[in-house]
Amino acid sequence: MLKLNVVELLKKQGKTKYWLFNQLDMSYTNFNNIVENKTKSIKYENIEKFCKILNCEPNDLFKFTK
Repeated sequence: MLKLNVVELLKKQGKTKYWLFNQLDMSYTNFNNIVENKTKSIKYENIEKFCKILNCEPNDLFKFTK
C-alpha cells in the first residue's frame, strides 16, 4: 500500500503538523485526512504544495507499506 510519509519528514526537519497546516491553504479536516492517510486520493497541486513547503521530491513524500 502506498502511504504519505509527511509525519516522518516533519520529524526529520524538526517541524510539527501544526506548522505545516499553517503553510497550506486548506481546511484542517482535509489536511489531517491527507497527513494521516485517511483519504483515497490527493490532488497533484497538493503534492506540489507539500514538496515546495517541505523542500522535497514527490518520491520523498510516499512510501510503500505492507
